[in-house]
Amino acid sequence: MNKNAIKKFAIEARKKLIDSVTDKAGMLGITEKSCSEPVTKGVDFEVYQTIAGTEVTLNKRQCEQRRRLVAQVEARGFEAVVEEVAYTWFNRICAIRFMEVNDYLPNRVRVLSSEKEGKMEPDIVTQALDVDLDLTAQEKEEIINWKLSGTSEDTDKLYCKLFLKQCHQLHDILPGLFEADSDYMELLFGISYTNKDDVIYMLVNPETGIPEDDFNVSALDEEGNPIGQVEIIGWLYQYYNTELKDDTFAKLKKKVKITKERIPAATQLFTPDWIVRYMVENSVGRIWIEHLRALDPSTDEKATAERFGWKYYLPEAEQEESVNAKLAEIRKTYKDLKPTDITCIDPCMGSGHILIAMFDVLMDIYESAGYDKREAAFEIVEHNIHGLDIDQRAYQLAYFAVMMKGRGYNRRFLRGRDGKPEPKVYAIAESNEINRSHLKFFGTHLSDMERNLAVMQMEGLLDTFIDAREYGSILNVDACNLGVLERFVEDLGTDGQISFESVGSEETQNNLRKLIRIARNLTQKYDAVVTNPPYMGSDNMSKQLDKYCRIYYPDSRYDLYAVFLEKFLDRLKGNATLGMICQHSWMYLRSFKNLRKYVLKYDIMNMVHLGAKAFEEIAGEVVQTTAFIMRNSNVNQYKAKYHRLNEILNPQKKKIAYLTGEDIYYCSKDRFFNIPNYNLGYWISDQMVKTFKECQTIGDISQPRQGLASGNNALFYRFWQEIDFDKFISNAKSKEQVWNMGKKYVPVNKGGGYKKWYGNNYEIIKFDKYNYNKLLKSGNHLPSRDKYFIKGITWGKIASSGFSARYCDTGFVFTDSGMKIVGNDSELKYICAFLHCKVAPEFLKIFSETINYETGNISQLPLICDKKYKDFVINKVEENIEIAKIEWDSFESSWDFKKHPLLQKDATIAKSFVQWQNECNIRFEQLKCNEEDLNRIFIDIYGLQDELTPEVEDKDITVRKANLSRDIRSFISYAVGCMFGRYSLDEEGLIYAGGDFDKYYKKIDEFLGDKNGNILVTSDGKALKAGEKYGKIKTKNGWKDLTFSPDDDNCIPISDEEYFSDDIVSRFVEFVKIVYGPDTLEENLDFIANALGNKGNTSREVIRNYFLKDFYKDHLKVYQKRPIYWLFDSGKQNGFKALIYMHRYDADTVGRVRTDYLHRAQKYVETAMQSAQYTIDNATTASEKSKATRAVTKYTKQLAEMKIYDEAIAHIANQRIEIDLDDGVKVNYAKFQGVEVAQEGKKALTVDLLAKIK
Repeated sequence: MNKNAIKKFAIEARKKLIDSVTDKAGMLGITEKSCSEPVTKGVDFEVYQTIAGTEVTLNKRQCEQRRRLVAQVEARGFEAVVEEVAYTWFNRICAIRFMEVNDYLPNRVRVLSSEKEGKMEPDIVTQALDVDLDLTAQEKEEIINWKLSGTSEDTDKLYCKLFLKQCHQLHDILPGLFEADSDYMELLFGISYTNKDDVIYMLVNPETGIPEDDFNVSALDEEGNPIGQVEIIGWLYQYYNTELKDDTFAKLKKKVKITKERIPAATQLFTPDWIVRYMVENSVGRIWIEHLRALDPSTDEKATAERFGWKYYLPEAEQEESVNAKLAEIRKTYKDLKPTDITCIDPCMGSGHILIAMFDVLMDIYESAGYDKREAAFEIVEHNIHGLDIDQRAYQLAYFAVMMKGRGYNRRFLRGRDGKPEPKVYAIAESNEINRSHLKFFGTHLSDMERNLAVMQMEGLLDTFIDAREYGSILNVDACNLGVLERFVEDLGTDGQISFESVGSEETQNNLRKLIRIARNLTQKYDAVVTNPPYMGSDNMSKQLDKYCRIYYPDSRYDLYAVFLEKFLDRLKGNATLGMICQHSWMYLRSFKNLRKYVLKYDIMNMVHLGAKAFEEIAGEVVQTTAFIMRNSNVNQYKAKYHRLNEILNPQKKKIAYLTGEDIYYCSKDRFFNIPNYNLGYWISDQMVKTFKECQTIGDISQPRQGLASGNNALFYRFWQEIDFDKFISNAKSKEQVWNMGKKYVPVNKGGGYKKWYGNNYEIIKFDKYNYNKLLKSGNHLPSRDKYFIKGITWGKIASSGFSARYCDTGFVFTDSGMKIVGNDSELKYICAFLHCKVAPEFLKIFSETINYETGNISQLPLICDKKYKDFVINKVEENIEIAKIEWDSFESSWDFKKHPLLQKDATIAKSFVQWQNECNIRFEQLKCNEEDLNRIFIDIYGLQDELTPEVEDKDITVRKANLSRDIRSFISYAVGCMFGRYSLDEEGLIYAGGDFDKYYKKIDEFLGDKNGNILVTSDGKALKAGEKYGKIKTKNGWKDLTFSPDDDNCIPISDEEYFSDDIVSRFVEFVKIVYGPDTLEENLDFIANALGNKGNTSREVIRNYFLKDFYKDHLKVYQKRPIYWLFDSGKQNGFKALIYMHRYDADTVGRVRTDYLHRAQKYVETAMQSAQYTIDNATTASEKSKATRAVTKYTKQLAEMKIYDEAIAHIANQRIEIDLDDGVKVNYAKFQGVEVAQEGKKALTVDLLAKIK
């Protein structure tokens, strides 16, 4: 199946249909802002003004259609109606395509394409007058005239007419998808097969459209399974929602809740076919196998399933005799079962994938009971299959899918048996617009008692269905006599007499019928419920939905999928089965404790624990799922079968592992009552269960705490590198110390990536008295504040790469995303060892198979404190923390960074790197050895020698080995820091990061010298003064001469040629020369160039290309998109680039960049271009001329780019913008972006002065 083609078509078709529908509405005087009144009215016509200023005349039928359309717009909003009309025509077009490919159309003439290969004109156009479409004489005359005309406009009119007539004909056999011809949607429909930009061409074009085989139910995949029907319908539905889904999630990031209209798009997932088959075969299929086993106890489950072709069926686990006896009793309830007795539902049916799988399994059942396939198709639709969905578009597709499945088994299915087939699949409807005053016209022939009961119950039903689409299938409908209500609704007593009061009563009757059918689906109980419910956390629910869940589903309200689990377990008949796939968090999260207790009243029969990446379309770890079968029974010691596939991160490999029976565990639910919070740790050993029963927990000897949530991260948090460092204190013992010292920022634990023992110290928080008081009133109001600033162990709440923790010294505040364990220091270090050994993750999986690690998860971990090992363990932990800290402090990301590790005493950087490499290897191996020692100890303490080994993989050691490319790049970054005065060769650590630069560096006179370095003097012996430069640095021991001076004016140009004597390459070469000496300069530059790997003929060219292309990317990565060196960048032509240091910025910086560097660069380029032009004019060889021509082309582009850039930078320079380091990089950086430059006769250009942060 060509999913790329399907996705491309669905996304583009939605855009085009929405645009087309919007335009059509505008031509009827209907826009997002208003619905216009008629300009003129007649007896059977109305005239409206269009958005184009013209007038359009509508006939009587069109006027009625427009009135219906306006009513919908006023009730639901313009955008919602446009969306509905667009997707309805999308569904109809796709349905017709499916039917024509499979020869299911009543007249058997193709509507969108031709059977003749290469012919683009649809067969319905070619055979227009011969096709049976109930054309009137007037319509036939119109068709003849349009055909004779031959213009594209008339051809489109002809095609539109034929297409709509086909839709009207399909209404007779598919009324759930093709409405009657009074449908207002026809007013907003336009279609063309000649326009290559139209939806039809996009769909059927053999080169770029969707391959015909993808619609063909006879086409088979590699395994011999049909790929048509559900596969194509499901993927079209999913991809059609792509942009709406993306927009919904973008709104979520802005704290916009998911509305009822957007729930389908936000939560829709096309379930992989094998998982659907697993759920259906083990629920619907199991019911019939249980029936056969009841008839004949010797029936072999596995062999029977294989005979049916149910390859995903799981036979029951082997049970004890006492359990088998109880199961035999359960089977007896199925002994007299007939195929027509089996009721099943998918309450979140989407495009009908599960319903179709039910259809196939039920067909197998009917055939085995002696039914003919053609008859069975009618029986399945009439008796067995039920479906519900919140989404009208999903209903249309599911309805169509069921009808097409029936048609596939019976050519006469669509024409019906005793009346047309009516699948019991519905979209949830609302009662808001139903006219209750019409109720008095119903039930006129009922007895007074029955009528009064009917009116009361109907009023209650109408109350229940107010805003029902907010809730969907979780809606609770009170018990009522649906039979009486049906008779009440069918008894409409207007006797054909229409009065003012009764107008619209027939429409009310249709709406009431629909509500009763939906209510029946919601209230009856089923033999099998199979579904993939929506996954949506309570944080993203609308207020209305959240409130409803809190009231009616308090134990499962935390996620919508869990609400469905609770709701539909309750909809099972006795001994009936539920098949579901959902997020697996209900198995572990503490918030679902009561839900688990409720679920364990039922028998889990089997489970396929899928984990992440079960769905091909979803990357990452966020959606982690489990599929399972539950039975409405409660058999003690019943053993379930669990397939543990969550560690396989490939969808296809999960399926193979399931079929081959890998990683199967057998477990009765009784053991879950011995695990805290009833967590479903089905895979853990008896020894681990015993540990839970007998041992204390981490929470018994320490205090795992959740920290603050600021309520406004952008306001309160910063990365430490962004701020004026003088305002920061890293080791305060209390908030009072912070305030008394006049500091503003303290470090904060916020989680971070996978890092053990020490590190991830990036972020800080405003914690001066003013901001402290603001935090008290916002977010979660500073919980656990009595534990701030003290030592502890911190970890990240969200850890997609695995759990890791870090020892945290005095001075930190902690958060709800970077939580903390506090307690006695020796106990903390013992806990730290336990959390990093192999034992802890095994227990932690029981509480958090998700990527979330709450305080409750950590608190419940069983901790055995063995005094025999305690001192040894603590010593190892202290050593590990020290190793990790040394490594962390070796790079600029640490505020305790001293100097770059390649600043060794050797004469070459190559030898320095070897020394550094040896240091890293020693640290790495020592840490690995220590971790393995700790593993051995804890494996022994917990008695898990048969389950775990002490070895640690290199990838799990979180101190880094030396990496030549990375470490050379960090060396260059350090050099740039020295160029700007952030760091210095003459004093360790951070020198300057805000405040008065001259407080840290002092200028001295600079004298002119000759080429040998001798100072030039005047005739009277005085040295010739060239100016001033920074020559001294303030150290702990007073002022000291500088070895390497920082830049005077905080601007270092980066050019593609050597225009500036003090450009960044020259300064870097000078830095290397000073650090390692002049004798080895070239050797060192060659080594650096080789490590960088950029293009260039010489080492200096390679280094220049690195600065031009990659330095800033690396800087953004190291500083986590909060750059402290800002790159002024004219654009892709490399016309002008220059770095400044944010902390040295002043109001004149932009002006200096412009006048002292940009203008000079322009002159250099102009001169270079003149030189190249001279070469062209005087070249003696073709190659010489060609090279100079390329140079002129480059310079021309650069000058054009710099001209526009100069206009933009002038605008900002004149404003003399100030920045405030407290505002952080994001706010300050944005002040220099998006400058508009006017262009004569053209739209203004938007120019960014600084390189974009990507």
